[in-house]
Amino acid sequence: MTGQQRRLTAHRIASAAVEHLPLRPLWLCRRCGQPWPCGTAKLALVAEYQDAPVSLFLYLTGCLHDAIDDLLRLNASMTGSGADMFDRFLGWPARHIHSYRATTTRSSDVEEASS
Repeated sequence: MTGQQRRLTAHRIASAAVEHLPLRPLWLCRRCGQPWPCGTAKLALVAEYQDAPVSLFLYLTGCLHDAIDDLLRLNASMTGSGADMFDRFLGWPARHIHSYRATTTRSSDVEEASS
């Protein structure tokens, strides 16, 4: 293997090892450059925390807090609204994790359960 081939192989291995993690203080994905959590990071987080959804929410709450601090320090006018930040970090798992989906109950269901 020539030196050039070794460098190309090492670059491919190093690139594959980079996960979709946040680049602070910008809160962009280190791998794809999208606002973190990017789509791939969301999939990885759901898989990692599939048996502990409350822990996922706690982790993302900490990330939200840090992101607000970092982004406000960098450029307060570009941070976005609180609702946008909340949705970016905490809204998506609430919509996609089955155990946290809101369900509606009919009044007849409540009456049947209480009798």
